[in-house]
Amino acid sequence: MLEYTTIPVTAFQQNCSIVWCDATKEAAVIDPGGDLPRVLAAVKELGLTLKAIWLTHAHIDHAGAAGELAQALDLPIIGPHPEDQFLIDGLPEQSRAYGFPPALSFTPTRWLDEGDTVQIGQETLHVRHTPGHTPGHVIFHAPKHNLAFVGDVLFAGSIGRTDFPRGDHQQLIDSIIQKLWPLGPETEFVPGHGPNSTFARERASNPFVGGT
Repeated sequence: MLEYTTIPVTAFQQNCSIVWCDATKEAAVIDPGGDLPRVLAAVKELGLTLKAIWLTHAHIDHAGAAGELAQALDLPIIGPHPEDQFLIDGLPEQSRAYGFPPALSFTPTRWLDEGDTVQIGQETLHVRHTPGHTPGHVIFHAPKHNLAFVGDVLFAGSIGRTDFPRGDHQQLIDSIIQKLWPLGPETEFVPGHGPNSTFARERASNPFVGGT
């Protein structure tokens, strides 16, 4: 069984998720943007063994603490897509610009692309490349559990911003319609900020993509 808990981190209240296989207690952390003591305290309290860092994209509030965590615990950084390397290279500058603690740039242990999978314990999640918010954004989908971790592609009642470097509004809309909706209306998603929702709910009422 795949389990998860979400911890809002940084002043941006970014949803950092700890996901784990209940059978093995092996875990990955999705988008460790900051506040590592809180994240690691939750890992310890849950009795988990952290095995990997998974990134949806490389904005500072999602990836700001990834390099530090990888160094501290000798963890692989998996994702995002290679098109976000310019953002990873710019993490130290991003941290200064937004008043974050100094961030380390890095090269992911493994890049991700459309159709890849990631595994934690006995659980496998599928990767979709979903550009628009950033060119290298990816999402993680657990089809057996009707669950997806979508970063900043889609929110409850909103969509990701596209006014950042190399953002593209039409590309983002296309990613939502072509990559998210086919995963099924019953799919619940954990966004990068704010409360969970379902694709059915957003297709019905989201002012940006409702009715698509």
